[in-house]
Amino acid sequence: MKKFLLPLLLLAALAAGWYYLFRDLPSVDSLPSRLAQPSVRITDRNGGLLYEFIPAEGGRHAALSFASIPQCMKDAAIAVEDRNFYANPGVDLAGILRALWINLRGGKTLAGGSTITQQVARNLLLGEELGTRSPRRKIREMVLAWQMTRKLSKDEILALYLNQTYYGGMAYGIEAASQTFFGKSAAELTLPECALLAGLPQSPSRYNPFTDPEAARERQLVVLGLMEKDGYISEQERTLAEEATLRYTETPYPIRAPHFVWMIKSQLDALEADGKINLAAQSGLIVRTTLDLRIQQIAEESVARQIKTLRDQSPEQNVNNAAVVVLDPRTGEILALVGSADYFNEDIAGAVNMATSPRQPGSAFKPFLYAQALDPRGAARWTAATPLLDVTTTFPTHEETSYTPKNYDGLEHGLVPVRLALASSLNIPAVITLQKVGIANTIHFAERLGITSLGDPNQYDLSLALGGGQMSLLELTGAYAVLADKGVKTDHPDLLDIRDVDGNLLYESFPTPPLQILDPRVVWLLSDILADDAARSLGFGRNSTLKIDRPAAVKTGTTTNFHDNWTIGYTPDLVVGVWVGNSDYKAMKDVTGLTGAAPIWHETIRKVLEGKPKTDFVRPEGLVQAEVCALSGLLPTPEPAQPDNLYKRVAVDALTGALADDSTPAERRQTRIVLDLPIAAQPWARAQNLPLLADIPSAGEADAQPQIALISPHPNSTYRLDPSFDASAQKLLIEAVAGTGIAQVTIWVDGAPLAVLSSPPYRAWWQLSPGEHRFWVTGVTVNGETVASEVI
Repeated sequence: MKKFLLPLLLLAALAAGWYYLFRDLPSVDSLPSRLAQPSVRITDRNGGLLYEFIPAEGGRHAALSFASIPQCMKDAAIAVEDRNFYANPGVDLAGILRALWINLRGGKTLAGGSTITQQVARNLLLGEELGTRSPRRKIREMVLAWQMTRKLSKDEILALYLNQTYYGGMAYGIEAASQTFFGKSAAELTLPECALLAGLPQSPSRYNPFTDPEAARERQLVVLGLMEKDGYISEQERTLAEEATLRYTETPYPIRAPHFVWMIKSQLDALEADGKINLAAQSGLIVRTTLDLRIQQIAEESVARQIKTLRDQSPEQNVNNAAVVVLDPRTGEILALVGSADYFNEDIAGAVNMATSPRQPGSAFKPFLYAQALDPRGAARWTAATPLLDVTTTFPTHEETSYTPKNYDGLEHGLVPVRLALASSLNIPAVITLQKVGIANTIHFAERLGITSLGDPNQYDLSLALGGGQMSLLELTGAYAVLADKGVKTDHPDLLDIRDVDGNLLYESFPTPPLQILDPRVVWLLSDILADDAARSLGFGRNSTLKIDRPAAVKTGTTTNFHDNWTIGYTPDLVVGVWVGNSDYKAMKDVTGLTGAAPIWHETIRKVLEGKPKTDFVRPEGLVQAEVCALSGLLPTPEPAQPDNLYKRVAVDALTGALADDSTPAERRQTRIVLDLPIAAQPWARAQNLPLLADIPSAGEADAQPQIALISPHPNSTYRLDPSFDASAQKLLIEAVAGTGIAQVTIWVDGAPLAVLSSPPYRAWWQLSPGEHRFWVTGVTVNGETVASEVI
């Protein structure tokens, strides 16, 4: 019995040892379930990274195919971690003994004792044992490495290592490490950068280049030396790599277009709630958006430059924030969205998305009032030449109070055509326009354009014409996109598509069917007006910031007390909307849409379109171009306009200045063209010295006292002597009229009598001579009294 006891004990010991070592050894087949969870990557339309949403457990991670990993990265990893990688069976006993000997002697280990395969086994299959350093774990690690080598190719194992290893800074895998430390894709890594990253896994915290650049530099030199030693690079390549300056990213955890990114995150959450995607089960998603990082950067730089300029020039102007939206009008896609001047600046509430926050638009809303008035299907059926009365006018409100709008310049401009009223942003004509088209109609029209934040029409009065409602920059810019695309509204989700890490399409978005909102003829008229530099010169001057190097329709807006200012404009290819103000509603000081938002708009749209062909607004069929009366906007005739309803042709008694009647002698009848204006416009017309029908008395109102008047020449007339004719033949007719009580008339020129006449017609010819001259007539009544005309 005793002779069997020892073998049994040995067998039991072996069984116990085997059980102790391998009782819960993971299977190599479980590798796929143990891989690091890839991040959800939000990219621009061209694949540029905007942000990575890191899994709840783990860090940044994006797997690359073996072919996508730079060769220098593969070579550097093998040189520093496992020089015999392609030759060993997963375990390198000589390497382990060498590392052990160096450690016992207290030296520095340049290359790892564990093979790359062992490290993959340790990190992925023995993760629970990473905190222990024991012979048991080492043996288990070696066994798993040997098994892994039998099941996977060397390239697959190396890809696992480079994709799953922790490099520090919350980065798992070479792609995440490249983004974290260098701010670019691994495909763009250079030899010096690969050498630095390859040295990090041995001790990610010790060699972190952000916290200890000198230690990271020393480790990089070690890797380069090993690469040269093993023949991966030449001595010259090593020297050049050692001399290269590494440029680390300033933002190791970057987020580009942060306000837009959080909009995308909300949309992803909505898709998940609808069951269209599963973020938990489908980690590693690549979400491609409509944003264009090139355009985004242009917009961000324009905002930063203008806000700095305004602050530096006049700090008392109190300008702290701005937002920009750039759209493709043909697709409705967001190409850029800047939600604030600085997302991370708490002093300006930078995290608040001012591109989607409702604010008052000021005059930037006016084009949509005139769009309704110009519509031939509407009640107004105006043209670009229709005259509007720009004089101080008091309007009633729904609260039974009075509303008296003023122009920005405080002036009245009388009768102005729609073209000038809109282009120069006159306020009073805009209120008249809203009164004509109706508040409820305007709210409903705005909703069709995509402006849904206005709400109940009953809460508004005519101040809506000047931006009395609230809407977001994104909404208003979208409405302008309808104008840019010939009246067609097209909406597109901000997500283009979603793919998994292998490139398989999981979700794809499509634009809404195009909807014709506005008559293309009306849209062309609006665009032509808003692009008319001459028409807007009254309000903005010629060649202002609103003019760029190509046809562009543009409108500004400035709210009461300077709380907000806007500039939104477009070409057929691009729409750019800009808001400037303060998130906390504090007023700016004398900063308008022209001085605040317009410089950002100008720089952004010009740089985005730089180098691209200029596109005109194509005039549609069905428009008639005609010469019209400047005041009435109606077709001209010699009188000067018929069917003009402003001008009247009347007969006037030249002597009394009253309307002529049947008793007026023929020689005293004089035809005049006068204006028949509404009472509200008459003060303005008198200030402009325009002849008014209202100022001509009727025949019965004429003064009965004997009168005399000079009817030729007219006051302030200028005559030119023609040197090609005989000077003595160049004469001027001087003519007067006199009442029946006048017995004698004397015509005077420069204080000297020219002619004395005792009966009509009272005429005389005067020899023209250079210089300024004064004319008048005097008369002697039958009673011997003297009367005189005004001096001309």
